[in-house]
Amino acid sequence: MKTIAIIGAAGRVGNAAARAFVVAGWRVRGIGRNARVNQMAPGVEPVSADAFDVKSLIEACAGADVVMNAANPAYDNWETTVLPMAKNVLEAAKATGATHMLPGNVYNFGYGISTGMKEDAPQVASTDKARIRIDLENMCRSYAERDGVQTIILRAGDFYGGDKPESWLDIMILKDVKKDVLTWPGPWNVAHAFAYLPDLATAFVALAERRGKLERFDRFHFAGHTLTGEQMHAAAEKAVGRKLRRKNVNWTMIRIAGLFMPLLREVVKMSYLWRTAHSLDGAKLERTVGPVAATPPSQAIAEAVAELGLDRHRQAMAA
Repeated sequence: MKTIAIIGAAGRVGNAAARAFVVAGWRVRGIGRNARVNQMAPGVEPVSADAFDVKSLIEACAGADVVMNAANPAYDNWETTVLPMAKNVLEAAKATGATHMLPGNVYNFGYGISTGMKEDAPQVASTDKARIRIDLENMCRSYAERDGVQTIILRAGDFYGGDKPESWLDIMILKDVKKDVLTWPGPWNVAHAFAYLPDLATAFVALAERRGKLERFDRFHFAGHTLTGEQMHAAAEKAVGRKLRRKNVNWTMIRIAGLFMPLLREVVKMSYLWRTAHSLDGAKLERTVGPVAATPPSQAIAEAVAELGLDRHRQAMAA
């Protein structure tokens, strides 16, 4: 049986990936620390290890065919956490001879991001987070070229879906859906890239099962859903079965709050992604694995709302 070790398997991406690999017949080892080790999906073997402790991480990953870095450091602590953790994961993959998989995001393209972004598009360190993500991928390339550690990166837009909170869908867009309100962070006619996690997870499985035919360092784009605010509004109304009032994010208030709250300050820095139309070209992924799962947006939103109980009060009243 093929084995994957997922660092951060209790988080949003890790949880979705773990479920998909279990369904596909893999042995899944979920690596976490403290209480997180008890929050794994059904069928996942929980293993306690600290991503900042390379020795314990190597031991936790022993015997794995694939090691996935789905760790999710605090958003306002990336400067001191992302690269050290990533280096330890790469060392674990190197020690075990495993393929390394990494969920990528669109930050790497900086302010130059646009629609139809391909894997070879220029990466520009316009922000601190772009710089960190570029350095991370360069580190992966270095391990591939110097140490033979295969890395497969699957880049996607903003994640949503599953039963783990803290995506833009539940913290902003549909946080007030039970009050019949949809809140959009940017202009309503600007396209934004999203990734429904159950679909993205199946793409990770497909790539893992074809890893022997891939390059030592390979990047793929997951097209996912590209939606304007207007399209999200229409899909959300279809998902919940009623009209929703539109509301805009008050970025001025968030900027002021960011003077005192580091997390919000970091969110404001990346707010350009809501004002800049962008999407990912998934052609290379489809050429490699065949047709990619693509749940219709309204269905995906309905499933996400139900999983997180965002509309629970309204649903109870209707019942």
